[in-house]
Amino acid sequence: MNTLHAARDKYIFLVVSFILWFSHFIYVPILSPYIESMGGNYTFIGFVLSSYGLMQLLCRLPIGIFSDLTKLRKPVIVSGMLISAFSCLAFALTDSLGWVLLSRSLAGVAAATWVVFTVLYSSYFTDREIHGAMGSISFVVVLAQLLGMSISGYIVDEWGWHALFWIGGIMSIAGVVLSLFIFEPKEGIQREPIKLNDLISIMREPLLLKISLLSILAHSIIFTTMFGFIPTYTLKIGLQASDISLVVFSFMIPHAIATLLAGKLLVPVLGQWRSLKLAFGLTSFFTLIIPLADTKDWLYVIQGFNGFSMGLLFPLMLGMAIESIPHEKRATAMGVYQALYAIGMFAGPFLAGVLNSYMGIAAGFYFVGVLGVVATLLITIWNKN
Repeated sequence: MNTLHAARDKYIFLVVSFILWFSHFIYVPILSPYIESMGGNYTFIGFVLSSYGLMQLLCRLPIGIFSDLTKLRKPVIVSGMLISAFSCLAFALTDSLGWVLLSRSLAGVAAATWVVFTVLYSSYFTDREIHGAMGSISFVVVLAQLLGMSISGYIVDEWGWHALFWIGGIMSIAGVVLSLFIFEPKEGIQREPIKLNDLISIMREPLLLKISLLSILAHSIIFTTMFGFIPTYTLKIGLQASDISLVVFSFMIPHAIATLLAGKLLVPVLGQWRSLKLAFGLTSFFTLIIPLADTKDWLYVIQGFNGFSMGLLFPLMLGMAIESIPHEKRATAMGVYQALYAIGMFAGPFLAGVLNSYMGIAAGFYFVGVLGVVATLLITIWNKN
């Protein structure tokens, strides 16, 4: 493959990756208020929000195993983009709570194909280039999430709720077309399928289990707050839909900055466990005081600090999850880790939604704030041991 052809293949792949995540996240900031405007209660909102994580929990490992056994990568990616397009268009063309649940569940199935995206993209690079490649595709994911979430409030103010779903649907259709031009080596990608024995041995690794539990708690927090009920809370305290975009900016920009600083500045000074304890402690504190933010400025400030502290968490846990695993089993370990933390993506929003229905929207924030306290205590105990 010549250099020009290789560069074109990489760019096409990155654009398709951008479209996948942009189309899923452009409507995330307005999803909970949109469901509420249709008459859905907090329990149902929590159920819809949690369906995205539940589908990833159920589908991620089976999709990875299927892809490894059949040696099919590109067809899985094209299928993921098709499901993504159907999800967004179902949102746009329907106006019922049942279709909202189905549409968001399908978005979770599409997101579960991401494991195949990363495998195929890594095949474009030599072993020495892999870390840089993963950094590039991770940046594209964060950029897609940031841009999608930051413009949603303005679009809703100008053109209404359904405009976001139409944009996501049209972009996903473009992504389907582009995905047909993704390059896959004719000889396939040689990757050993996940074996049951490997899964069992890896799931007995104490450090992986501990970090996975902490990651479940962390994902419960972020999918209940920024990716869950924060937009609804923003409107509850009297802000406009356009203000949601600024709330997103105040969270996501510090969040992105912190992901760059965690490994380079924090860990060398404090060490991994102390850094993790500090990050969880800050996350729990700023989550617990969200209900005290009754003005726009205070909400921006709290979101900024919360975004930064959560941005420290995820890269720390990602590295610690596989550091005790032999190199030849790290791909399997990462699959297990990603499948396990998806529990937090559905359990957190679902339980918070039930609590919000009975005790008001502040209850969900208190609930996941306490989960942060629990994580901090667990880290303290494990660090001593």
